Amino acid sequence: MIELGVNIDHVATIREARKTYEPEPAWAAVEAHIGGADGITVHLREDRRHIQDADVEKLRTLTQVKLNLEMAATDEMVDIACRLKPEMAMLVPEGRLEVTTEGGLDIVSQETRLKKSIDRLLEAGIISSVFIDADLEQVEAAARIGARVCEIHTGPYAHAFYNFGRDAGSPAVLAELDKIRQAGDAIRRLGMRFNAGHALNYFNVQPVARLPGIRELHIGHAIVSRAVFTGLREAVREMKRLMREAAAVQLSQPASPPLHP
Repeated sequence: MIELGVNIDHVATIREARKTYEPEPAWAAVEAHIGGADGITVHLREDRRHIQDADVEKLRTLTQVKLNLEMAATDEMVDIACRLKPEMAMLVPEGRLEVTTEGGLDIVSQETRLKKSIDRLLEAGIISSVFIDADLEQVEAAARIGARVCEIHTGPYAHAFYNFGRDAGSPAVLAELDKIRQAGDAIRRLGMRFNAGHALNYFNVQPVARLPGIRELHIGHAIVSRAVFTGLREAVREMKRLMREAAAVQLSQPASPPLHP
């Protein structure tokens, strides 16, 4: 059954715009949970531009669904993860000047360093995930360093969808979708879980949710944006409805392997 992880970073972005105490990310996590979220995702960035250390501490205590901590593969962040023990820690690339994550993690060029981070997370009993582009070399490298989950970067697909008439049948969109499908097939063949996310919204999510064997989508900005008009609970509920509706028409495929730290 496909699952939805709701990224609540941009609730904190609104708060940090005024350097005040509201809106409260922990409240957002509760609303998302009630709306049907299967997990909560936050990215604790090195520059602390939105989510703060205190937010992660509070979410670790209060969140009743699984917590996914996105982070750079630095000693500081791995230390934080090992102390707080989220259900999953996802290694992502991070640049100080980027507005949001702009591409997947290049595992091939830094396998030794990333494997050390993955090994530390494993020792702490935390499921490790990597955010990568739909590139078979990166998938194979993820398996070599011991990642249990690969989240495929869906940004190129989402941008193609937006730029080519919002048409799921356009050749450019289908080409990007096929790259995600091929990466997902390789991920599952290598015994890892196939997740996906980035720039997914209410109009482009269903073709991705329909891909064989996909287990979880992580979506944040679109849901928080919709919540301005409908409330977070309803925004999450509608996204999950679209995902489940699409996933229901998948052809029968072998399930991803169960995860253990």
